[in-house]
Amino acid sequence: MRNMPAVLIVEDESAIAELIAVNLRHNGFRPRWAMDSDSAQREIDAGVPDLILLDWMIPGQYDGPALIRKWREAHEQAPILLLTARTSIGDRVKGLDAGADDYLTKPFAFSELLARVQALIRRATSAPETTRLSAGDVSLDLVTREVTVAG
Repeated sequence: MRNMPAVLIVEDESAIAELIAVNLRHNGFRPRWAMDSDSAQREIDAGVPDLILLDWMIPGQYDGPALIRKWREAHEQAPILLLTARTSIGDRVKGLDAGADDYLTKPFAFSELLARVQALIRRATSAPETTRLSAGDVSLDLVTREVTVAG
């Protein structure tokens, strides 16, 4: 059995979330669903998925960009695709500046969403697994951003 990548769908509209989940499942993914920022955080705490599909306007303590910033500050590396009805260039820039890896507006064609999901996962899994760089006695941990000299 091949490894089925986990995708966390953070979407408060259940019909949209279910449509995405069913289509992802039929294309070899393991979708999980959170309907607000609090349940999204619980899902991340339970295990970081291979990809996050995140709506901008979700109920809870954080909106999409704030949640992205929170996760990035915690060094969460899962690719994040903002999936939102917000279509302005300013919103796109704000979302990408917050740390999103891609941005797709609603309504969308599932074929485009699937292509973007596959591309993001492909890029994430082809990234080098090295989290530490060393030169002589100096070592840098890329995740914690900690530098050590001679141990």
